[in-house]
Amino acid sequence: MKIVQKSIKFLTVVAIALCSFNVFAGDSGDKHDKQDNGEIYGKDKVDPYILHHIQDSHDFNLFSYTNDVGERKHVGFPLPVIVYTSQGIKTFMSSEFHHNDDGTEIVEKDGVKLAKFHGKIYELEAGATKIVEDDHHHPANAHKVLDLSITKSVVGVLLVGLLLFFWFSSLARQYKKRKVPTGFGRVLEPLVLYVRDEIARPNIGDKHYRRFTGYLMTVFFFIWLLNLLGLTPIGFNVTGQLAVTACLALFTLIIYTTSGNKHYWGHILWMPGVPVLIRPVLAVIELAGTFLIKPFSLLVRLFANISAGHIVVMSLIAIMYTLRESMGLGGSMALSFILSFFITLIEVLVAFLQAYIFTMLSALFIGMAVEEAHH
Repeated sequence: MKIVQKSIKFLTVVAIALCSFNVFAGDSGDKHDKQDNGEIYGKDKVDPYILHHIQDSHDFNLFSYTNDVGERKHVGFPLPVIVYTSQGIKTFMSSEFHHNDDGTEIVEKDGVKLAKFHGKIYELEAGATKIVEDDHHHPANAHKVLDLSITKSVVGVLLVGLLLFFWFSSLARQYKKRKVPTGFGRVLEPLVLYVRDEIARPNIGDKHYRRFTGYLMTVFFFIWLLNLLGLTPIGFNVTGQLAVTACLALFTLIIYTTSGNKHYWGHILWMPGVPVLIRPVLAVIELAGTFLIKPFSLLVRLFANISAGHIVVMSLIAIMYTLRESMGLGGSMALSFILSFFITLIEVLVAFLQAYIFTMLSALFIGMAVEEAHH
């Protein structure tokens, strides 16, 4: 059984490393003999492509290839676009965006012209046919719209949410019928017990930990699965989006703020055991730590580590394209595969570690808020 599990893990990582090469799909010919048709050649194109890849998107681009006539083809599928414009809500599929000669992506819906600029959707002014940039490289003839679209990150959140709901609903039904779960429940049970006994109970205490264990388990499995999903070639980077990590940190902030007892707020607002003149200064520092520093540390740590991991893996994969002229295609590809393979193994560990750290710190902050006074 252990050999089978190790084999599955090994094959999974190999598949991830191999499939990840598709994000830089290109031909092996000389770049000087080719026109610029969207293929990734050289550091000047790799860097912006990596930064674009880790951002959210209105569609899925699984891989690209060049056909026999030299045309660049992209394989993927669109997602629904829902925007609130000056003329109300407009809905359409992202595939309706068409490229102008200048590369601008434009769509016209019921007299409203919309354009994509650096992944954001803007509404063009009357008579405009493309986005004109100002001195700060911002659109000068367009304004942002309220974007409620189903993006890649939204799909990832919904997918993981449905998986968690299905798995743990099944696990709960099994506990009602028997003491020992069966099937996939046996995989979930040790993780559930780990979060309860190693994170929630030690940091919150025996008296209060049950109130918050459900939230901590949700956060742990939610972040962990999203981190693992980001290692697949599909291109998810949900926990690498500031909006997602900020929302998770906000949940933790609301919970420990509303759960704080008199002892907790007394130490924040009027610290006992220190001179009276220093207490107002300490109150300002404690309030800043409670409402700014703690949630900021939660959201930045998760965002920075996951985004950095994606950038490192894609940079190592890009070695085969940036160094293939000096090392040859075979040498650069071998070097790229070896490095990206071992970094991907580390990223599997980081996926768990970041979920653990976020959950542990959340439990610690909650435990500080509900801790009883010691006499």
